[in-house]
Amino acid sequence: MSDLPRVALVTGGSRGIGRKVAERLASDGFEVFLTYVSRPEEADKVVAAIEADGGKARAFRLDSGDRDAIAGFFRDEIKGKATLEVLVNNAGITRDGLMMRMKDEDWDTVLRINLTGCFAFLKEASKIMGKQRFGRIINITSIVGQMGNAGQANYCAAKAGLIGLTKSAARELAGRSITVNAVAPGFIQTDMTDQLPEAVVQSMLAQIPLNTLGQSEDIAAAVSFLAGPGAGYITGQVLGVNGGMYM
Repeated sequence: MSDLPRVALVTGGSRGIGRKVAERLASDGFEVFLTYVSRPEEADKVVAAIEADGGKARAFRLDSGDRDAIAGFFRDEIKGKATLEVLVNNAGITRDGLMMRMKDEDWDTVLRINLTGCFAFLKEASKIMGKQRFGRIINITSIVGQMGNAGQANYCAAKAGLIGLTKSAARELAGRSITVNAVAPGFIQTDMTDQLPEAVVQSMLAQIPLNTLGQSEDIAAAVSFLAGPGAGYITGQVLGVNGGMYM
């Protein structure tokens, strides 16, 4: 057995779903490396919360849209220094707008961070996991990548692309005991949804058979399962956590 720490890397791990995923994986016994781009104080809070519960965590400022920085991160912080068992591709942004008015920059930026960035992390992680002959990769896609959504052509395209990337990577990496799956959240209660008018929330609930918004903890639980020993025979799948909104 290696004496190197068992690490779970969570991109965009300082807030929202990413924070809950980081905390859950820490409680599962992993040392968590989480990345962020802005608001380092939020990342520090996650690290402090994990350490207060007896876990280990480190935060790294890393732009998911910068391929060279991602390669450098794996070279400097992972290779030979940690046993990377889990990668959770969670980092993402939105730049919403109707297609006919969408700026090219908004299309390019969302695809670069939400899809190409995930590819860059997956590519680097697969090199390390391949030598270990073990790994768990979980990509956070979205229900809108499955069913579409008006005003989010860029985001939907990136999340749909992430599903295709998941399935292709699962086929390529299975021979080295690396599983690759995706989790597709539905409407999850966040700071943003808390600010929505009640009529909008009720409209959302009307589309959900379970008649409730999901919680970030629901996504964290799904990730925990796919990262754990009970999911060793599951790969190339999309696990919808959406209250039945899309079946």
